[in-house]
Amino acid sequence: MTNYAAIAIGILLAVANLFAAPVTVQSPDGQVSASMELKDGTLFYSVSKGGTPVVGSSKLEIVSGAEMAVGDHSIRENDTSWNPVWGRFSTIRDHHRELTLSLTADGTPVKLLCRVFDTGVGFRFVLSGESRGQEIAFSSACNVVGDVQYYSPEGEKGVSGPASLDEIETIQVPLVIEHPDGRSLALLESDLYSATGFEAMEIIHDMETKKPISSSTAVSSGEGHVTPWRVLLLGETMGDLLVNTAVLNLAAPCQLDDVSWIKPGKGIWDWRIRGYRSDNFRYSLNEQTLLHLIDFVAEQGFEWLNIDAGWSKRQASLERVFVHAKEKGIKLMLYYDVRNSVFIEEDQLFGHYAGLGASGIKHGIIRNDAAFTRYAIREAAENKLLISFHDRPCPMAGAERTMPNLITYEYCHAQQDARRAFTPETFIKMAMVNALVAPLDQANGNFGINSINAGQRSLGPRERNSYISTVVSEVARTLVSYSGLVLLPDAPEEYLKKADLFEYLKAMPATWDDTRVLQARIGETISIARRSGDHWFVGTVNNQQARTLQLRLNFLKPGITYEATLYQDASDAHGVENPEAYVISTATRKHGDVVPAEMAVAGGHAMILRPVR
Repeated sequence: MTNYAAIAIGILLAVANLFAAPVTVQSPDGQVSASMELKDGTLFYSVSKGGTPVVGSSKLEIVSGAEMAVGDHSIRENDTSWNPVWGRFSTIRDHHRELTLSLTADGTPVKLLCRVFDTGVGFRFVLSGESRGQEIAFSSACNVVGDVQYYSPEGEKGVSGPASLDEIETIQVPLVIEHPDGRSLALLESDLYSATGFEAMEIIHDMETKKPISSSTAVSSGEGHVTPWRVLLLGETMGDLLVNTAVLNLAAPCQLDDVSWIKPGKGIWDWRIRGYRSDNFRYSLNEQTLLHLIDFVAEQGFEWLNIDAGWSKRQASLERVFVHAKEKGIKLMLYYDVRNSVFIEEDQLFGHYAGLGASGIKHGIIRNDAAFTRYAIREAAENKLLISFHDRPCPMAGAERTMPNLITYEYCHAQQDARRAFTPETFIKMAMVNALVAPLDQANGNFGINSINAGQRSLGPRERNSYISTVVSEVARTLVSYSGLVLLPDAPEEYLKKADLFEYLKAMPATWDDTRVLQARIGETISIARRSGDHWFVGTVNNQQARTLQLRLNFLKPGITYEATLYQDASDAHGVENPEAYVISTATRKHGDVVPAEMAVAGGHAMILRPVR
């Protein structure tokens, strides 16, 4: 044997030995571990937390059926922070360890990146030039350990679950998994925006393993083409998942050089108001109504008016509306879809809307189309338009970091959509499942619940008395269900009738410095606190069982006294029988105090806490 042959064999043996045992990368705190192992030419991964298996050995593929071989690997640690343009946090720490593993798939080079956070794991493949033109099939099984229950979004119907996997007819992203002791994980993806050619991943029930498998496909464009990140979020409770920043950290950084024009905010949505009567005035899609709404928005210190379907067919009669909005400093979000709007070619649409003076576009009826979603976000940004997607949009988690003009999503059943009202239980489920994907445009905040239930709204629920909520719950829902654009759906008169309660919504910001989950039990109750500056806003939502939650104020700064304004269901409030009864009180509170949040059937509780100067 020559020296060269001996060296070559030695290298091969070294590589084989490299993967004779699993390669493991741990989170910075040492609690979460992800391991890679090659078995008979197939790559497997597993995940544990605190030494306890979370995901057992699960197949990971980049080309269907390809024989994998392993090269070298490296592990690095990152500990940086970044500032979102808007969102639930003003500063986000990105602390992870990353494994880079060199592989070949049927001889074609590819790299696997595995990032491990204290709160989750992400996998992504990076393709090589040799792969150009090759069919890519990114597939990952998820062999969850233990007896668990599953939850999945159900389009515009709410959330499926708790259920076994085979009981969910169509699994959608995210798939949320809960253990009997409350430990939870969520399966979703991040940075689909950057993974050109890929559509949103599909999750199926593998009949052989009885576990979920997620997959997505594309044709490789060659060197540097990336797959989306396949993500597992981990939490001791399901509420922990709501403040998990792994999805945002895995998304590509902001790609816009100038973000000064991107302004989250609050406003009024005209759609559900149409047909509402006040004295001798009837709201409609006309100049008089829209001028009135612009004035109301300006008077209340809001920034936005959303004009929904049908406006483009009356554009000539609404020119004064555009001028008046500009004079008042009010931004317009204008609706478009190919079915209910004057048709405009795609390559002209966004420029046309910007030319009218719009500051945003609400795009409907695109369904789950990742390619168009990327295009629309990019074109909107080039024309300095915020964009909101409706009607079962593509779940492009994390894209609001990369393209912060993506301001909100109807990735849920929006209240009264299809003229159906969702239940309190469904709201809580959507706030804990759908919200893991994107900020939700959910149309919370109705104050005229009695008139809605009496059938006095031409676009309200078809079934009378089906809108089950209290006005305090409606206030709390606007905080709990986060959106970069908070668009209130009721008539101005309904808010002015309850002007003291309306003060909460007027004071509430649309972007935050910090967010905490105080309590959360899916389908039962959820309580969230958000901070802007030194002011804290708290919203708590209840299902159809009256209860009192003890909310401990451990998030307040020690040594400071806060004035608490408490918005509560009245003692006789009831989500069906007496939904509009509420009381407001004030008190002083400090760090560690406990506030009893007494909530009616389908009720809620809200607080504003301000330091005493």
